[in-house]
Amino acid sequence: MATTPVVFLKETRDELKKVVWPTRDEVIRLTSVVIIVSVLVGVFLGGIDYILTNLLTLLIK
Repeated sequence: MATTPVVFLKETRDELKKVVWPTRDEVIRLTSVVIIVSVLVGVFLGGIDYILTNLLTLLIK
């Protein structure tokens, strides 16, 4: 189903008009959640890495 670039762009514009964009407050709140979860996962994985590295060091010595 090949269409011309002009038709494609027109259909794309029509679809973008249907999108419900988030409000500024929603974007800020959800971005904060993503950052907090990312930091928590990073700290958790870093802690597990630290513990396993020390355990391996004890086993090797």
